[in-house]
Amino acid sequence: MRLEVGALLVWLMIPAPAPALTCARTEFEGLPYALCEVGPTDDLRLFHTGADGVYGQFSAVDRALAGTGTALAFAMNAGMFHDDLAPVGLLVENGVTLAPLVTRDGPGNFGLLPNGVFCAGGAAGAAQYEVVESRAFAAAPPACRFATQSGPMLVIGGDLHPRFLPGSDSLNYRNGVGVSADGARAVFAISDARVNFHTFARFFRDGLGLPDALYLDGSISRFYAPDLGRRDGGFAIGPIVGVVEPEG
Repeated sequence: MRLEVGALLVWLMIPAPAPALTCARTEFEGLPYALCEVGPTDDLRLFHTGADGVYGQFSAVDRALAGTGTALAFAMNAGMFHDDLAPVGLLVENGVTLAPLVTRDGPGNFGLLPNGVFCAGGAAGAAQYEVVESRAFAAAPPACRFATQSGPMLVIGGDLHPRFLPGSDSLNYRNGVGVSADGARAVFAISDARVNFHTFARFFRDGLGLPDALYLDGSISRFYAPDLGRRDGGFAIGPIVGVVEPEG
């Protein structure tokens, strides 16, 4: 299914009491993207290490879930990682902190401050999904059942990251996540063409109408969405975010 951005924006903004996972292909300024929208009742989780070590692949997560009668309905790489597949920044799985928050600046995209944290499954009464700038997160940590840190931030309260240049020739395949103002929806998207940061950030803000968004990664970007015929593979990756549904 191919949706024009205007129609997609209307679709994303239609209120619903319990939206289910929805995946689609779309275009923004003539460039192709694939996305999955996650609602407050979807079983969104982060995966890094299982009984046999780091998962590394969507297929390994799916095999681990098979014994529980569930399967991946959607997945994406969920942040930057070191050569040993350890996460570069914060990683929280099911309420347990597996890697600490990093607030210093540094080289590469991760250190291009401000960077941020995607947080899911907050405390009762809190937003289900949040994208929080890393130092703000450190000052007042929200309750997160799952969290992953990456960077740079793409959209911050409706503003683009201040270092992004409209005419930048730094083009790459990119993936990220944006969150609605009420925290009820998270939209995970991947570019199917090489784009710069400015274009990718505007896709989330202007194309999808999302006030906060976080970059997850670039050339290693992977997407798993069987409904779209996507089961990306390749070399091993670090943190993985995905939606789990009953098998069959």
